[in-house]
Amino acid sequence: MAEHDLPIIDLEPLVSGAPGGLEKVAAEIGRAAREIGFFYVRNHGVDSALVERTFAAAHRFFAEPIETKMALTKDFYKTNRGYVPMKGENLDPDKPADLKEAFNIGLDLAPDDPRIVSGEPFRAVNQWPEIPGWKETVLSYFNSVWGLGRLIHRAVATDLGTDPAYFEDKLDAPLATLRLLHYPPQPAGAEAGQIGAGTHTDYGNLTILLPDAVGGLEVRRRDGVWLKAPTIDGTFVCNIGDCLMRWTNDVYVSTPHRVVNSGGRQRYSIAFFLDPNPDAQVVCLPGCVPEGQSAAYEPISGADYLKSRLDASYAPVKSKSAGG
Repeated sequence: MAEHDLPIIDLEPLVSGAPGGLEKVAAEIGRAAREIGFFYVRNHGVDSALVERTFAAAHRFFAEPIETKMALTKDFYKTNRGYVPMKGENLDPDKPADLKEAFNIGLDLAPDDPRIVSGEPFRAVNQWPEIPGWKETVLSYFNSVWGLGRLIHRAVATDLGTDPAYFEDKLDAPLATLRLLHYPPQPAGAEAGQIGAGTHTDYGNLTILLPDAVGGLEVRRRDGVWLKAPTIDGTFVCNIGDCLMRWTNDVYVSTPHRVVNSGGRQRYSIAFFLDPNPDAQVVCLPGCVPEGQSAAYEPISGADYLKSRLDASYAPVKSKSAGG
């Protein structure tokens, strides 16, 4: 693999339901998930006009006065909803705070939803800026890429030798997060080691990332070489997260990555992190355990897995939410 290349997978055979399309795409995704953990997808079925409107919504929000944005920080570090100010996170705890700001939403639930009322783990009411049409645009995007993530999981299940629908009832009410991100140009006076998003892996199953044309995403290959992941028109960048790595008994491996915004321009990206339902059982798939061996991980619920990853590090200054 060249130092700048990641696999580009055409999803048209899967999206269209063409004969043999699921199996073809499954083999390509499986190969990428085993070898590098990152891949582009094209012909994915997400409307390009919706993509443009969502980027416009991100630009509009981050242009708001800081006082307006800070009003949407209520209980962020408990709910993972709302605004994160510049330098409010630290994805690499050994480095200075990240040079980015962000806004998060999750599954959109009403205050009287039983899941909210009962205190179901990691459920919360979204916060919304008072910008006409903003909520509708961002929710439409959330729902569209959520559908894409479930479709990709059909290919994942097929590659791993199980029913294509295996993940469907584990991702139909997910602990998913849509995150809008804004990175300023890398300042000349940045602290040593301070970049847009520090080196990290993602916690969930699958990340679907939409960076703008500025670029800046870098992926660490298995041999330690850092690859640039340039923006390719009409594609998303996808990567395997730690939870899917656990589900596959390390057959799939999550890959460290970072953002270095060194191009002298403002950078925007939109990341969708697909974590399983809170009550989904993350248990090793049978085909992922070699004969005569045991699974490397005990079964755990989606909520307990997420809690186990956040407890030690999810604090107001040194948090490990996500970047992309």
